[in-house]
Amino acid sequence: MGLGAAALQSLLPRTAGAAGDDVMQSIAPKAKRVIYLFQSGGPSHLDLFDYKPHLKDRFGEDLPDSVRGGQRLTGFTKNQKSLPVTPTKFRFEQCGESGSWVNTELLPHIGSVADDICFIRSMHTEAINHDPARTFLQTGAQLAGRPSMGSWVSYGLGSEAENLPAFMVLNSFGSCKRTPQPVSGRLWESGFLPSQYQGVKLQSVGDPVLYVSSPPGISRESQRSSLDALKRMNQIKAQSAGDPEIDARIEQYEMAFRMQASVPELTDISSEPESTFQLYGEDAKTRGSFAANCLIARRMAERGVRYIQLYHVGWDHHQDVPRDLPLMCGDVDQASAGLLIDLKQRGLLDDTLVIWGGEFGRTTFSQGKATEIKYGRDHHGRVFSLWMAGGGIKPGTNWGSSDDYGYSVAENGVHVHDLQATILHLLGINHTRLTYKFQGRDFRLTDVHGHVVNGILS
Repeated sequence: MGLGAAALQSLLPRTAGAAGDDVMQSIAPKAKRVIYLFQSGGPSHLDLFDYKPHLKDRFGEDLPDSVRGGQRLTGFTKNQKSLPVTPTKFRFEQCGESGSWVNTELLPHIGSVADDICFIRSMHTEAINHDPARTFLQTGAQLAGRPSMGSWVSYGLGSEAENLPAFMVLNSFGSCKRTPQPVSGRLWESGFLPSQYQGVKLQSVGDPVLYVSSPPGISRESQRSSLDALKRMNQIKAQSAGDPEIDARIEQYEMAFRMQASVPELTDISSEPESTFQLYGEDAKTRGSFAANCLIARRMAERGVRYIQLYHVGWDHHQDVPRDLPLMCGDVDQASAGLLIDLKQRGLLDDTLVIWGGEFGRTTFSQGKATEIKYGRDHHGRVFSLWMAGGGIKPGTNWGSSDDYGYSVAENGVHVHDLQATILHLLGINHTRLTYKFQGRDFRLTDVHGHVVNGILS
């Protein structure tokens, strides 16, 4: 009986989600994990994925009031006397059998895998400034304090990894550092969920995780003994206090102990063949780069990490798009495409959902004076582009569109809550039933909104 029970246990998921089977509601999951490549700062959809060739005939014209529709502007442009229409100066091409339009001058590698991608050109959000927009996309609310999407997924599904957290985070700074918008740690915190569901960030310098190395003179055996004693004391306290955060603390101590062995192995890329670095680019050898983080993300996926969040900072281009956009695209193009190729050749893309995009897009008009060679773009949430691949997404498709000016949604709009509902659906979660009671009410990632975008599902 003992051997049989042990064998059965080895076949079961390592960690069940605290939310239970009720959130699944007979939805067959198509994805086991998520890799979110968040381009922080707001990449310009008009310069990357939303091709509007006819705008070149309107260069310098004032944006018609009928197009703007009274939309409020940020403090950068609200006092401008004119809003000059500014077409992209970069070359677009139709890529693959799908014919998807991509800026192949700056994103040739992403263009080469267009048939694996679903481009959504009708995203929209309610926020017009970075912090609330990022917070909205990552937590479902513009105000801080709610659990991040990775925390909700961890709470709902638990972990497939025995020795790594279910939710892990990596940050990188782009080559364009003129107007960086730093990301806050609260974007991967667990909010009012128990703390074991918060994201664990890998550092780009020093220990990959703070204090993952044991102090000099402390053996693993003595550390294990200390943790066992601490666990017994915490269990006594948990029985008397009834505080679930004490149980969370016990789990965190145990995970931290296991991570002392698993994290160094995860981040050691010395065993990767040279072909890997040819695929992701030479920057993958530089710790903390976007390319290196994409490679680490693939290694996390192989080891069962449920939700993998990458932030790449530096897309806030108010002054000189032609100067700064090529720098950022150079950081991410080959590595983003390389990640898709790598996952696909390892048989992981089918059940790994990859997402690429920022918190909003950029304006069709120039911030400041537009010239033939230089222009900036302000924040724009009314419509922007994002792409998804793998994990149940229909490949080689294009969903939604913007109007002739790339200013507003023309058809098949996808709201932030719709995106969140769709991500959860692909993971097998009914977004209306993944809830947590806090301060007398049930909260969920999508609040009281959100619809699954069935048209992009395979």
